[in-house]
Amino acid sequence: MARLSLNKARLARETSDLAMYRRYLPALDLKRQQLMAARAATRARIAALANELAAHVETVGARLPMLADRGIAVAGLVQVTAIHRGARNVAGTPVPVLDDIDVAVAPYGYLTRPHWVDRLVVELTDALRLRLALAVEHEALAVLDAAIATVTRRVNLFEKVLIPRAQANIRRIRIALGDMERAAVVTSKIAKRKREGAHA
Repeated sequence: MARLSLNKARLARETSDLAMYRRYLPALDLKRQQLMAARAATRARIAALANELAAHVETVGARLPMLADRGIAVAGLVQVTAIHRGARNVAGTPVPVLDDIDVAVAPYGYLTRPHWVDRLVVELTDALRLRLALAVEHEALAVLDAAIATVTRRVNLFEKVLIPRAQANIRRIRIALGDMERAAVVTSKIAKRKREGAHA
């Protein structure tokens, strides 16, 4: 670390830096609070989506018990062809959101498959949408966790390093300047006495 200059110019710079740190710290802390609120909301959405998906699977099983019949092939009936994603801005951090999905339904003969396959296509599409929304929310949670960690490091840097260091430097410079002023006063008094003693 560079040696601290004990002069008025350095005192002015340290005072200016301290004022800047104190000005930025509340903004950083507010950003951290906004990110933490968004993270809590995302966790709540993840829990809600997970419950909704579990309830959906249970409902489909109750409505379509015929799915237990392995003789009817339904694998690959519905496939995702495109995922449309966007982003929302949370305190300057882009967080992914699921806008929509495109699905393709494999062609099936209306006369060769049972009538409930039509209902199954709708239920499978809904389940896919829920699964993808859940995956995107997990991704959003990871983005928010990383952003919170970064902002927390910056807040800690200001609170625990930069501000205390600037305060300590200001204190040291003021003490040194005070000592220099007193030494100058003492030196001038001694010089004045010597001059007066020389004239006497």
